[in-house]
Amino acid sequence: MNIIIAKDAGYCFGVRDAVNMAYETAEKYGDVYMLGDIVHNERVVSDLEEAGAKVVSSITEIPDNSPVLFRAHGTKTDIWAEAKNKNVKIIDATCPLVHEIHDEVKKLEEEGRQVIIIGDHGHDEVVAIADQVSRPIIVSSPEEAKGLRRFKRAGAVSQSTQMIENVQSILNILVQKVFDFRFINTICFPTKRNHEQIKDLSINCDLMIIIGSFTSANSKRLTELALQRNKETYQVTGKEDLKKKWFLNVKNVGISAGASTPDYLINEVKEQIKIFEKELKDE
Repeated sequence: MNIIIAKDAGYCFGVRDAVNMAYETAEKYGDVYMLGDIVHNERVVSDLEEAGAKVVSSITEIPDNSPVLFRAHGTKTDIWAEAKNKNVKIIDATCPLVHEIHDEVKKLEEEGRQVIIIGDHGHDEVVAIADQVSRPIIVSSPEEAKGLRRFKRAGAVSQSTQMIENVQSILNILVQKVFDFRFINTICFPTKRNHEQIKDLSINCDLMIIIGSFTSANSKRLTELALQRNKETYQVTGKEDLKKKWFLNVKNVGISAGASTPDYLINEVKEQIKIFEKELKDE
């Protein structure tokens, strides 16, 4: 069985940096506090908890002089203000590309434009982007875009992990509704790159395995892209979700993983597939 792992499967640089900062901060101070899970991956959260990373629901729960790590997805402005007013050490692990999106929506509002964010309602990144401006509109689908009223001036950005196909279909509608429209393409490069890789890989493999939490938006999008091209696509959170019967008579297995998936989970899945291959040969 030929096992092909997408070249850039797993952690993007923003997530890798945030996780490393959490480990380094916990080692330096003995613990580190986070407002919610650092990334959308249960295994990473569990491993970090053992290292001293503690999840809290509000700044008030953090002891004085303790470090608070702001996550890769971005943080609301009122939480920034609250943390600055409290005697805590702020460790900013926000992805630099997310910071750029925050800057861009502020510029669009300063230009007098209605700010439109193309993204998933309730997602941490989208919530933080929306909080940077006064009257944002969040649009997740072409159907929602069709329901918008017309605007004289508007500007749009995208959640960093959106599929270009979804963004384009929404833009096709927005340009018909806005007289003076400006779009800033804020889909991040790692997302674009991973989407292109999954498209090629899923066509050339008998079976596709996507590793990632079901709470991870970008993992679900990889699965969706693969499924569109290969019906034998399965999303798993780790090796324990794999089923031996999937690999019967399979010659080429493609593997990719969401941006919140660490390398060790990818390796564990690969090794479990090799075990299944040996067992199937012996049966």
